Amino acid sequence: QCARESPRLRCAVCVCVAVPAHVWRINVDPPEEAQQNLSFAAADRWWEQVDLSKLILASNQLQSLSEDVQLLPALTVLDVHDNQLTSLPSALGQLENLQKLDVSHNKLQSLPEELLQLPRLRSLLLQHNELSHLPEGLGQLLSLEELDVSNNHLTAIPKSFAQLINLVRLNLSCNQLKDLPADLSAMKSLRQLDCTKNYLETVPSNLATMASLEQLYLRKNKLRSLPEFPSCKLLKELHAGENQIEILNAENLKHLNSLSVLELRDNKIKSVPEEITLLQKLERLDLANNDISRLPYTLGNLSQLKFLALEGNPLRTIRRDLLEKGTQELLKYLRSKIQDDGPGPNEEPPVTAMTLPSQARVNMHAITSLKLLEYSEKQAAEIPEEVFHAVGANPVATANFSKNQLREVPPRIVELKDSVCDVNLGFNKISSISLELCRLHKLTHLDLRNNILTSLPKEMEALAKLQIINLAFNRFKEFPGVLYHLPALETILLSNNQVGSIDPVQLKGMERLGTLDLQNNDLLQVPPELGNCENLRTLLLEGNPFRTPRAAVLAKGTAAVLEYLRSRIPT
Repeated sequence: QCARESPRLRCAVCVCVAVPAHVWRINVDPPEEAQQNLSFAAADRWWEQVDLSKLILASNQLQSLSEDVQLLPALTVLDVHDNQLTSLPSALGQLENLQKLDVSHNKLQSLPEELLQLPRLRSLLLQHNELSHLPEGLGQLLSLEELDVSNNHLTAIPKSFAQLINLVRLNLSCNQLKDLPADLSAMKSLRQLDCTKNYLETVPSNLATMASLEQLYLRKNKLRSLPEFPSCKLLKELHAGENQIEILNAENLKHLNSLSVLELRDNKIKSVPEEITLLQKLERLDLANNDISRLPYTLGNLSQLKFLALEGNPLRTIRRDLLEKGTQELLKYLRSKIQDDGPGPNEEPPVTAMTLPSQARVNMHAITSLKLLEYSEKQAAEIPEEVFHAVGANPVATANFSKNQLREVPPRIVELKDSVCDVNLGFNKISSISLELCRLHKLTHLDLRNNILTSLPKEMEALAKLQIINLAFNRFKEFPGVLYHLPALETILLSNNQVGSIDPVQLKGMERLGTLDLQNNDLLQVPPELGNCENLRTLLLEGNPFRTPRAAVLAKGTAAVLEYLRSRIPT
């Protein structure tokens, strides 16, 4: 009777194999005392006043639920987690008052369509089951605020998810997802999205338009880059550790004014942009186990930072004992280096007995230990001769001359041709590419962004190993034709130029091309034949003046755009 007088009945951890029949009929059959005594006052006839609203059957050995669950129409909570259920009764669809359904930690392989008829359902917990797919109509659950489908066998997400405009928390972790539908961006109320431990290689660019997002978990995937986040002004936590991210751009960070946690450990990040200092609310920064050799000293200006993890990086400017002293000592050291960050551009550094004149402005440790030749952020009009003298017979794999005032490619760069793989000449004033650069036959990465280039020479065809080229923010009016003849190219970044057309036939011949960024150019039309470039995993076309494909098609992601273009090819 105690259980019956309450609107809540708990049969948890009773190790029941089946639910007793009288539980389902608790609202239907009057109790024995009602049959024995007919003189109850109205206030005492509790069985006519209280309908069961919460039924908790968790942590038993239940193998099925009876269709008689429909006899409990007042239920707002049904909790059957941690049982042995392999299916759910279709009668669940009649519980129109149900607000929370917890069927997690069972053996469900599918869900009944009737489940989609619950108009008031706010919380649906399906984690730790054996689901390989979700009903296409799941988007009909318009009141849903929490959905957890983690730890299943899902390979795709229904497009109807876009209709879940009241969803606040979505957990997709520990599944087998290779991509996310771009339609997720329609979830304007979503604050927490967990995609940990899937097979994601990219994230839809319009995911970054989700203005309510506060926590985003992308750990343990196969991401090679992060999206930009122009609208995520409220994002507080970004977790993207254990991926394959190589580049952390200013564009990835500059809009994240509210970010307090940035976790990027166990990636392949080589450098940290100065713009990280824009994240003034950052409290935790985890960059452990990357390929970072140098930190921007301005990192010391992050006044809220309480935790900074850097272990497992080949840092060459910070001593190991300093790292072991903790975050605050490290930040203090970085701040102290801002004031005395080397000589000015016109000053000669002091020459000591321990320093050969030719090496005074060159970090020899970086050359010998890291195979890195760096002379960046000096605002220099040319690279001093002693920089190249210092290399000697040492093989250099990376040359970084970015953020200077160079008007031409340093001629002596050709001296590195037998070893250099990665050259960064970004953020200079270079107007043409020299033949010396075209002789760097081992080059795989070339960064020429933010210069004043209008064309590339035919001699660049010699760069047969080039995989990634960044030409963003230059002055190209035509797609550089030589790029069509570089067979190893995997990534072309050509955003923010004035390119007016592309050749889809030649692009199709570039079998390794996976990423093509043509955002913010002057494309008046997109040739339908571009849809035949089925190797493209990322195609970015936003910010061009063409009328088709429309923005709604672009928002669906690369696969949808390519499919749309193919459908427009004349037959």
